[in-house]
Amino acid sequence: MSNSQNTMWGGRFAAGPDAIMQAINASISFDQRLAAQDIAGSQAHAAMLAAQGIITDNDAAAIGQGLLTVLSEIEGGTFEFVTELEDIHMNVEARLRDLIGAPAGRLHTGRSRNDQVAVDFRMWVRDQCDAAIAGLRSLQLGLLDQAEEGADWVMPGFTHLQVAQPVTWGHHMMAYVEMLGRDVSRFQDARARMNESPLGAAALAGTSFPIDRDATAKALGFDRPSANSLDAVADRDFALEFLSAASICAMHLSRFAEELVIWSSAQFRFVNLSDRFSTGSSIMPQKKNPDAAELIRAKIGRILGATVGLFTVMKGLPLTYSKDMQEDKEQVFDAADALMLALAAMDGMVRDMSANQDALRSAAASGFSTATDLADWLVRVLDMPFRDAHHVTGALVALAETKGCDLPDLTLADMQGVHADITDAVFGVLSVENSVASRTSYGGTAPVRVGEQIAAWRERLATSG
Repeated sequence: MSNSQNTMWGGRFAAGPDAIMQAINASISFDQRLAAQDIAGSQAHAAMLAAQGIITDNDAAAIGQGLLTVLSEIEGGTFEFVTELEDIHMNVEARLRDLIGAPAGRLHTGRSRNDQVAVDFRMWVRDQCDAAIAGLRSLQLGLLDQAEEGADWVMPGFTHLQVAQPVTWGHHMMAYVEMLGRDVSRFQDARARMNESPLGAAALAGTSFPIDRDATAKALGFDRPSANSLDAVADRDFALEFLSAASICAMHLSRFAEELVIWSSAQFRFVNLSDRFSTGSSIMPQKKNPDAAELIRAKIGRILGATVGLFTVMKGLPLTYSKDMQEDKEQVFDAADALMLALAAMDGMVRDMSANQDALRSAAASGFSTATDLADWLVRVLDMPFRDAHHVTGALVALAETKGCDLPDLTLADMQGVHADITDAVFGVLSVENSVASRTSYGGTAPVRVGEQIAAWRERLATSG
């Protein structure tokens, strides 16, 4: 083993850790994903040290060039990660020393691995917020295309998974646009809160060197340095917020995935999913399984599990840093990967799927879906109290069930047998098309309202950064 591969403890311990201690202590197997952020943080720190006269310009230049070489080796797949060096920070620093010699030892002046990992991880999670936002906006655009194509296609709206009232396909798609819009805002809010730099907090108390934390914060794209050195190294709220937002987002994706599973079944036939996002059966040749939707539906388990896991890690830790906090990254990495894969798969499914307009309309016209329209007509035209209208409508539904037909199929005589004042004008409100067209309240399912919301969202997405 070369000198650069010796453990960092120097003469403190006579013997190195055994294999078990090394295995539990090392994090390089997963925190190597922080390499780009670690090198960016070191570049900013070295430049600041030189600007403050803490190290020489020559040393800073050598460090900067050496770090670029290390980054190119990592990106090119030629870098050898060494478990004995524990983490990404020591692996990079050891390779830097191999490349440039003594100046590498000056890089760690005025900082600790505690603030180093805090800034690396914060930058990585910040990047993941940006990636999630981009993925969500792409999915929203796909949903808008679906909504626009079927803005006036009638389909059943459900409560308790029972036919409730007619709505439009466009209105249903726009419901998910709204949900995903809230997800975007959550990631944006989390990103804004996490955008403070912990670099310069050092181990926990700050440093006696005349560092410029504002300069490093600006260089790394942060709004400001964190105000308390203890909190800076102890905080993982940013990761918890990301996981919380990811969990809510994954829940929304899971709900939509569940609908796609139901809608693509032979019993519903509401949508056709493309072959690209479906699989066949090894034994039943007629099967077309919505596997992508089912796997998206399952991702919430992994993501929520990571959220609960990190909350559990953090809940009992006194200030400031404890080694427990090394258990933060794998869960966040896994959740971020799962979320981005789910977003990409859902985006592909939405853009490829086609709605079956005839099946949607047929289902919308079943199950007495215009019963509420009938009750509203009794209130509006006959000036009947709503509770009385509800009772009369219930009696008419029962009559239709007995006759084996739907409400529009009852005769005027049938209806007048329940309430004598009903006129043939009632049939004007019993079609599903008239039902959806009448729901013109703000946020309602009327095609004109749906069109307005589509236009408003297209403008919002076009002007968002």
